[in-house]
Amino acid sequence: MPSIGELVAPRRMGRDFRWLLASSWTSNVGDGVALAAAPLLIASMTSSPILVAAGAILQFLPWLVFGLHAGAIADRFDRRRLVMVANAARAVVLLALCAFLITGGANIWIVLASAFLYGTAEVFVDTAGSTLLPMLLKPADLGLGNARLQAGYLVANQFAGPPLGAFLFAAGHAWPFLLEAVCVSLAIVLISRIARTPIPPRDATGTTGSSAAGTKVHTDIAEGLRWLWRNPPVRMLVLIILLFNVTWAAPWGVLVLYATEHLHMGAVGYGMLTTASATGGLLATLSFGWLERHVSFATMMRVCLSLEVMMHLAFALTTQGWIALLIMFVFGFYAFVWGTISTTVRQRLVPHELQGRVSSVNSVGVFGGMVIGQALGGVIAQTWGLTAPWWFAFAGAALTLLFVWRPISQIVSARPVLDEVQANEP
Repeated sequence: MPSIGELVAPRRMGRDFRWLLASSWTSNVGDGVALAAAPLLIASMTSSPILVAAGAILQFLPWLVFGLHAGAIADRFDRRRLVMVANAARAVVLLALCAFLITGGANIWIVLASAFLYGTAEVFVDTAGSTLLPMLLKPADLGLGNARLQAGYLVANQFAGPPLGAFLFAAGHAWPFLLEAVCVSLAIVLISRIARTPIPPRDATGTTGSSAAGTKVHTDIAEGLRWLWRNPPVRMLVLIILLFNVTWAAPWGVLVLYATEHLHMGAVGYGMLTTASATGGLLATLSFGWLERHVSFATMMRVCLSLEVMMHLAFALTTQGWIALLIMFVFGFYAFVWGTISTTVRQRLVPHELQGRVSSVNSVGVFGGMVIGQALGGVIAQTWGLTAPWWFAFAGAALTLLFVWRPISQIVSARPVLDEVQANEP
C-alpha cells in the first residue's frame, strides 16, 4: 500500500517538487491566517466604509500596478531566489507591523500601507512561483502538480487559516501576523532546499535570462505581449479567463447582501457558503488525477464553463439558503477543476523564458476582470435589485460560452512546447 507521501506527491515527480509543495502549503497557512485577521484589524481601527473597502481594494491594486513588471523580472533572474527575496520582504513588512501593534503605535494608515507593501511583494512571489512548476515537472505531471498545489491552498488558506487567524486575533492583535511571519520565513527555508536552481533558459535570440537584464523591463513586457498576441490558443485562453471573471465577479461583489437580505441566511449562513465552495474544491483537487485519466481536457473545460452558466441562473432563481449551499458546493468543484486545467494548459504551451510574462498577463486579466465585474455588479444591484447581477452574469457567461465553444478544442490540441525540456528526475 503506497504511503501518504507517495499519494500526495508521487516519487516520479521528484524531490524538488516536494520542497516546492511544502513551501507553498506553509505559505498558504500564513495567508489564510491573514485572510481573517487583516479585515478584523482594519475594522477594529475604523468604522469608515471607505477605509474598510480600501483594505479589500489593496488585495487587487498591486497586481494592476506591478503585475506585468513582476512577470518580466521573473523571466530575467533565478526564479527560486526571486521567490525567496520577495518572501523575505513580506516577512519584514509583517514584523514591522507587529512591532507597531505591540508598542501601540499602529494606526489605520500604517495598516493600509503595510497591506499595500505586503501585496506588492506577494505579486512577485506568486508570479515567480507560478513559473517553477513547469521547470520541475514533465508536461504529463503538470495537471497533478497543479491539483496538489490547489489542495494546499484550499486546506491551508480556506479551511485551517481563517479560523486560526480569528482565534489568534482575539488573543492579541499581533499574534496572527507573527504566525504569518513565521510561516513565510519557513516557506523561504523550504524552497531553498530545491536542489536544481531553475534559471530561465535561452530565448529566441540566444540570450539567457540573466544576460537579458541589459534590456529595459518595458521591452521585455512588450515582447511577452507580442508573443501572446501571436499565439491564438494561449491568447484565447487568457481572453476566456478575463471575460468569465467579469461575469463571475459581478454578483460575487454583492454576495454578502444577496445571502443576508435576499436569502435571509444571516452572517453564519454567508460564512457557510464559502465553506461549501471550499469543500467542493477540495473534493475536486483530490479527484483530479482520476478525472485527468478518464475525461479529456476539452470536455472538462466545456463542462466547467457550462456549469458556470447554469450556476448563475440557479442563483438568480433560488430563494432557499440550502439550495444556495448545494450550488456553492458544485461551484467549488468545477471552479477548481477549471483552474487546474487552465493553468496546466497554459504552462504546457508557453516557453520557459516567457512563463513569467504570460502568467502575469493572465493574472492582471484575472484581477482586472474582478475589479470591472464588481463595479458593474454594484451598479446593477443598486439599480435593479440583488438578483439582477446574477441575471447579468448568466447572460454574459452564456454568450461567452457560445463564442469560445469551438476554440476550446484548438486550445487543448495545440502542441505543447515543453515536450523536449529535461525535467527534474527523482
